[in-house]
Amino acid sequence: MVHTYEVLVDIKEFADTTNSSCQCGTSRYEISAESRQKADYMARSQARYEHPHGTEYDVRVTRLLS
Repeated sequence: MVHTYEVLVDIKEFADTTNSSCQCGTSRYEISAESRQKADYMARSQARYEHPHGTEYDVRVTRLLS
């Protein structure tokens, strides 16, 4: 059975490899998946696609929406 999960992904992005300053942010996704693990994987993939320069992705499935 497919459910919709709310997933938050904290993303840390560095400007470049020679600079130690970084930009941190959180993206929110509504993911339809069969399990929390699949929702986690799909949200991480989406975050990597949207933020290709990210170095750290912290995924949290926060709640079941439907």
